[in-house]
Amino acid sequence: MATPVNRRTVLAAGLSLPLAARAPGRPGAKVGFTLDARVLDGGEQVVSLTLDTARLGIDPSSLTPGTFAVHARATSPIPIAPGDLIFSEYDVDRTVTAARLDRRGDIVLDLAHAEGQVGGGTLGYIVSRSRNVRLDLDYTITQNAPLLRRDGRPVPIAAFVQGGLANPEVDAFSHHVSGSGMKYRLFTPHGHGGRGGRPLIVWLHGGGEGASLPDGYYDNETTLRANRGALGFATREAQRIFSGAYVVAPQSTSFWMADGPGFAPLIEEIITDLVRRHPIDRRRIYVAGCSNGGYMSLKMTTTYPRLFAASVPVCGVVASLQPGGPRLITDAELAGITTPTWLVTSRDDTTVPPEPNTIHAHDLIPGSLMTLYDQVVWNGYRFNGHFSWIYLGRNDPSVDGTHVWQWMARRRR
Repeated sequence: MATPVNRRTVLAAGLSLPLAARAPGRPGAKVGFTLDARVLDGGEQVVSLTLDTARLGIDPSSLTPGTFAVHARATSPIPIAPGDLIFSEYDVDRTVTAARLDRRGDIVLDLAHAEGQVGGGTLGYIVSRSRNVRLDLDYTITQNAPLLRRDGRPVPIAAFVQGGLANPEVDAFSHHVSGSGMKYRLFTPHGHGGRGGRPLIVWLHGGGEGASLPDGYYDNETTLRANRGALGFATREAQRIFSGAYVVAPQSTSFWMADGPGFAPLIEEIITDLVRRHPIDRRRIYVAGCSNGGYMSLKMTTTYPRLFAASVPVCGVVASLQPGGPRLITDAELAGITTPTWLVTSRDDTTVPPEPNTIHAHDLIPGSLMTLYDQVVWNGYRFNGHFSWIYLGRNDPSVDGTHVWQWMARRRR
């Protein structure tokens, strides 16, 4: 059994400056810095560094993109066995595209980032475990040119010390553990929602975002950082459409498909507890999920036919992934679904082929809607055909001019 590695260890990145950059007889200050991250459609990346320099009174004219150099190293929190593969550890120089002061007077180093770019991600995918894990990140800042205060005096800095990872969208979700031990993240809307209460949206993650318990790894993080599935419903646009909604993202202890009937009551337990503790409208509980979670969305509506006002399974698994294996959701179960259902997938999905899965489910679920894309492209970047959850996270699917979020928000149980 692999020895667990604490991925939350705070790493310190030291810096020895040239003597010319130091004030004579003064050791210089230690400056902490934060890793600023953003979840792109293809996953989370570190997009800038914020240096805690407000107290130093930096002259912004002394800042250029070349003032600092940034090196980044990302390693797995789980030991990788010989012959195994992980995507994407890295040990690279990050390009500084701008150096500026924010409103507080802290230095912000903007870093080059883009969909598909290697060297900025916060997650790695371990092939043998089919798991995303949050990488241990070690960033080193090197000062290449002197900094000046607003009065013209030099600023001596002895070392830069790395702090935590900050992502306002992810950090808006609080951490929780259910009575049965299932971890989940919860977004809480502003206000109380009036007499009827707020909607609740349940997001069920894909297979790569579950735990790896044999390695002691159960992070309650990758469910939000791997894609914008849950985050999309917490955006200002979605919250306006739903008039303020709670968003909950449970994390499986393995794969939802490993035991859908066993996981269903554990998810239902979380929902029941949230309804008990928060002003949630029982008539407006929605479930959505991608891939493994698309399967689990369907399984939840077959197990609890009166619980959800609407269901949106994205590239959900229905047929067995093994040739000749039993169907994960039977034709009788699909035909018996009474929850309003909108299915989403892409024709070029080779991981969960649409014909035996999404299209087959659409043919059997009474009154279901379906959006079938030819490929997955967003902002000019073409993604893997399996990533059709990107469209749901952007409220793109539509039928007769009605988009999927608006359709969900209008449903009542």
